[in-house]
Amino acid sequence: MNFGYYPGCALHGSSDDYEQSIRACLGALGIKLEEIDDWICCGATAAHSLNHKLAIALPARNLALAQRQGCAEMLAPCPMCSGQLLRAGQALASDAALRSEISSIVEAEVNDGPRVLNIIQVFERVGLKALSDAVTKPLKDLKPACYYGCLLVRPPAVVGFDDAEQPQSMEAVVAALGAKPVDWNYKTECCGAGMTMASPETVLELSGKILANAAAHGANCLVAACPMCHVNLDMKQAAIQEYSGARYDLPVYYLTDVVGMALGLSASELGADRHFVLAREA
Repeated sequence: MNFGYYPGCALHGSSDDYEQSIRACLGALGIKLEEIDDWICCGATAAHSLNHKLAIALPARNLALAQRQGCAEMLAPCPMCSGQLLRAGQALASDAALRSEISSIVEAEVNDGPRVLNIIQVFERVGLKALSDAVTKPLKDLKPACYYGCLLVRPPAVVGFDDAEQPQSMEAVVAALGAKPVDWNYKTECCGAGMTMASPETVLELSGKILANAAAHGANCLVAACPMCHVNLDMKQAAIQEYSGARYDLPVYYLTDVVGMALGLSASELGADRHFVLAREA
């Protein structure tokens, strides 16, 4: 099984532990990733508020490059990146004049680009039974709160994936690994996202509510699929605990971490040993 791969800026920078996890986990499943040659930033988060054509042109160039490489499907693990790519693809598909103009701007023909997938969709493509059959270390002691955040399932008209208010796809994946996902209330609430620099107290407040609700419902960890969410819930957790006066000590895993753990990979192989809240061995 082969996919094109758009890492985006975060996975080659502040969240390179996520890329390590993705490559180790998918490699163990026999999935090959072909990174898009000469990819560029998708424009998140500011482009759409500054220049509409720029917000389309940046992801459109990546779609054109993937198309040039012959990629029919492309994994974009960051929900913000995948959203930008999907928006651009929809805008270009519905407007021939815009498609022609953007093709000229990016100096590449933009036609029917690859289908953009998130990481859960890749696991769905593997199949839950096949995933379960590949498990060598069932995660029977793991009680995760599956956290989708704002963008993985929203806006529904763009992403067309799962239910925007009560998604269950991540729970299905972790359950196939032997884990027992908890039912909780904050799975699609905002963590504060990019406000971590502009308004740190906003992040501490919002992310604190997420951790508190997960703990209140019996979770012993969180599972996320967004690099920004992971930064706010993991790296900021000590600051959140100091701000709120509560203590959680909840490890925050990437979804690929828990799949990789169930396949027998170690925390160091997955990069989970580099998280700020120490990973627990299942």
